[in-house]
Amino acid sequence: MDLEVRHLRVICSIAEAGSLTRAAASLRMTQPGLSAQLRRIEIMLGGAIFDRGKAGVVPTMFGELVLTRARAILPGIDDLLADTARVARCRTTTDRVRLGSVGAPLLADLIVAVRELTPRSEVTVRCQYSPSPLLDDLAAGRLEAAVLGDNPGQELSPRDGVVLRPLAAEPVFALLPSAHPLAEQEEVSLNQLIEEDWAVPHPDTDRTREYWAHVFALADRQPKTPYEAEGRQLIELVRAGLAVSLCQATFIAVPGVAVRPLAGNPIWYRHVLAWRRDGPLAAHGDEIFRRVGKGYLATCAATEAYARWRERHPHSVRLLD
Repeated sequence: MDLEVRHLRVICSIAEAGSLTRAAASLRMTQPGLSAQLRRIEIMLGGAIFDRGKAGVVPTMFGELVLTRARAILPGIDDLLADTARVARCRTTTDRVRLGSVGAPLLADLIVAVRELTPRSEVTVRCQYSPSPLLDDLAAGRLEAAVLGDNPGQELSPRDGVVLRPLAAEPVFALLPSAHPLAEQEEVSLNQLIEEDWAVPHPDTDRTREYWAHVFALADRQPKTPYEAEGRQLIELVRAGLAVSLCQATFIAVPGVAVRPLAGNPIWYRHVLAWRRDGPLAAHGDEIFRRVGKGYLATCAATEAYARWRERHPHSVRLLD
């Protein structure tokens, strides 16, 4: 993991709050999630930044050095972002549309819709694993629209100037090696998978792993998670037979892996479209939503495991708006 500006903001927020609990609340994170992120930052920088006690946290000598440099750096970065966002807002027209996306099956349909509705526009795209930085960029005017997502109980927080439109909620499925005995079943249960080695996403501002852990805790079990990975690396671990994992129902299976529904549908994921309320796409928001929704339903029908699941649950999945 490389040091990022957001890591410096996290350190300064903790120092200002004086405790991880208060800092987590101000950052809209959980205390365990913030503690895990702080540990990774300390490992990356090479020393403990805070001494932790019952009364809160106090910077170490090493931490004072880090905080001094961070507090000197951040104002300049904030000024840069404010200036560039202001210039971008002045220059942004329908000739330039910046899109963002998490890993979800909506991006291509969003691009097509934007190109058709603003035929003179130049469309650019930036993808990230977590929705939080993309939502920050929307609020700051650095993106015009984005494909986001969240989990039950961890819904995205509203931002000034940003329209959040939930599009659909879908179940989360199991991702297995194709040679795994459970791949012979039509569906699998979490209890059947609990003794396996798991590949899971990193615990970060995206709270997917936290949500998974919560669902497992309801069953009084936690899986072994020796592998932290995302995207292609996670799929390769599963394909090699080293781990099992979870995936969106609309995940298109690749050779060597099998996608199977989870019995009882215990885990869900929500797709969300977002755009700037005063941006160049605002006038087209409803039509973009309609076209992307139509494309999503086509993807559902074309995804084999999900199509079979939907036949058995015809009323469980629909567009939310």
